[in-house]
Amino acid sequence: MPTATFRFYEELNDFLPAGRRKRDFEIAFKGRESVKDMIEALGVPHTEVDLILINGISVDFAYILQDGDRISVYPVFESLDIRAATHLRDLPLRETRFIADTNIGNIVKYMRALGLDVHCDLTLCPREITRISNQEKRTILTRSQKLLKRRDVTRGIFIRPGTTVQQIRQIIHLLSLKEAIAPFSRCLVCNTPLVKTTKESVYDRIPPKVRAFCNDYAYCSGCDRIYWQGTHFARIKQVVDRILGP
Repeated sequence: MPTATFRFYEELNDFLPAGRRKRDFEIAFKGRESVKDMIEALGVPHTEVDLILINGISVDFAYILQDGDRISVYPVFESLDIRAATHLRDLPLRETRFIADTNIGNIVKYMRALGLDVHCDLTLCPREITRISNQEKRTILTRSQKLLKRRDVTRGIFIRPGTTVQQIRQIIHLLSLKEAIAPFSRCLVCNTPLVKTTKESVYDRIPPKVRAFCNDYAYCSGCDRIYWQGTHFARIKQVVDRILGP
């Protein structure tokens, strides 16, 4: 039976059993197996992979394994220029628009608090999430490896265990999003960009106590909400500051 030697690098090892992490290991295979199918059979979603080298040569997901191949699999790069290597997806992974699966908790609210565009609809099934992701060029955020292994998924991030702050920092670092962050510029509920408005234009809709101390307001045209810097804002700002802190 033909065999191939695999080695996974950096955070891709999170998907492997302990005995296969950060080391070479040999896998037997039958017939015509694509490198993509083998990588996912080993537990690594294809959306986490940015570069595959077979015997030192860059290949795409469709490459058919040969007996004796040596496969090196790398995650998304930040510092290494691999523009000359084979692209593994027709569209770039690093989009600043997202669609959230139903299983990622408070990440959606706090990413929106950072001004990031995160579509979230708890009624969507995996097929619909994938369709919107491809149609609107949105990166899927999920804890489901099964969702990321769907053949029609082209962009996605597996949310690893950790606190909300740690998980959002991971996303920001992975996609180099610091320049895209604009805190409190987006509705936390419906994701619509906010517009500044005057106290006079919303005067009848804000509590009397708020009128006395707050002069700055923002309006969401998507769900007709008004935002001001009250106690709720202060609590969210504490989390935002931790995300953006050292």
